Amino acid sequence: MPIGAMIFLGIILFIFAVLDIFMLVSLLKPGDERNQIIIWKASSFTLSTVVGAMVLDVIENFVRAQNMNSNPLIQLEVAAIIYFIALMYYRKRYGG
Repeated sequence: MPIGAMIFLGIILFIFAVLDIFMLVSLLKPGDERNQIIIWKASSFTLSTVVGAMVLDVIENFVRAQNMNSNPLIQLEVAAIIYFIALMYYRKRYGG
């Protein structure tokens, strides 16, 4: 593998690790009621999106009669990205 590709993938892995840590810290950090509502809305949006994607994946694999091939690392990173985007949206919307 070329060194440029390894550096790029290392940077992506670092960004994903930062997003995962940010997600956990924001969920555990206590705050006022407005901050808790923002986190609650972002969390519920993320959960519904990830569960919806998993349901569609199960239906697709059932219709095609294939084995379930899902990578938990990819699911975690997609959930972290969706949570980060939803959290930024709700913070901007509710003034967090």
